[in-house]
Amino acid sequence: MVLKTTTCRFSGLRIYPGRGIIYIKTDGQQWLFINRKAKSLFMQRKRSAKIAWTTVYRKQHKKDLEAQVARKKRRTANRVQARAIVGVSLEVINKRRSEKPEQRKASREAALREVKERAKKTRADKAATKSSDVKKGGPKAAKVMPRSAPKGGKR
Repeated sequence: MVLKTTTCRFSGLRIYPGRGIIYIKTDGQQWLFINRKAKSLFMQRKRSAKIAWTTVYRKQHKKDLEAQVARKKRRTANRVQARAIVGVSLEVINKRRSEKPEQRKASREAALREVKERAKKTRADKAATKSSDVKKGGPKAAKVMPRSAPKGGKR
């Protein structure tokens, strides 16, 4: 069984058949209110948006939670695109990404070995230049001079 309901012109609530108050203006307009309270507030020219129990107020102040629960925000998954970085091309990045852990470990050890070899070579070069300087007599030491008094004498 379907009941034809109407809405209150002040509160926005549903009025079931056989309920409510009809107010007819002199120009013939019909206003249907849910109860005497709604009619009284309307006649006092109160704004329904400022009265907390009306549907207009509830919508303005986001109190209608059932409608909000139904609408859930859908987040789109961000797809990360592989891009080349300054100094490294995309092919190199993809190659390193697809490397197995054993290969990665081996390449890391090789790189460390190379760095150590380079450091050892530079140390050896420094030692060789130092020993050649000592044989030649080394760089001349700077003379240590005593501080002189300021010009113009003592005051």
